Amino acid sequence: MFTVLNQTLLCLCFPVSHSQITRLYSRFHSLDKGENGALSREDFQRIPELAINPLGDRIINAFFPEGEDQVNFRGFMRTLAHFRPVEDNEKNKDPTSGEPLNSRANKLLFAFRLYDLDRDDKISRDELLQVLEKVDVEQKMSIRFLH
Repeated sequence: MFTVLNQTLLCLCFPVSHSQITRLYSRFHSLDKGENGALSREDFQRIPELAINPLGDRIINAFFPEGEDQVNFRGFMRTLAHFRPVEDNEKNKDPTSGEPLNSRANKLLFAFRLYDLDRDDKISRDELLQVLEKVDVEQKMSIRFLH
């Protein structure tokens, strides 16, 4: 159950307002097709913008901790916090790193992890080529569509 207390605690942990949390919870709930309080990879794959994004699979994977196949609302919020504009605000600090989740350093680390498929803390030539090939295919499809 999503209570005012839960909403307040999330505001303290993530750089969003009460109204934004309410909207995100509504979106989360609408995506939760299993109605079990968690999202699966399949729930994310139904989002049209992710389905057509060349990095959609990698973005979806970012929501799931290693070995997990579902994400709850708190985990959903934690990942989305990386996409917020950079703000210098003490209350938005990640307790584990001491920096806001949407700091430049955390945004860079988040983006790096999208490319580091094997999670070896390096982006290999093959990993980079995979991304470039996906983007190239997407661009070619867009150009054909426009002509």
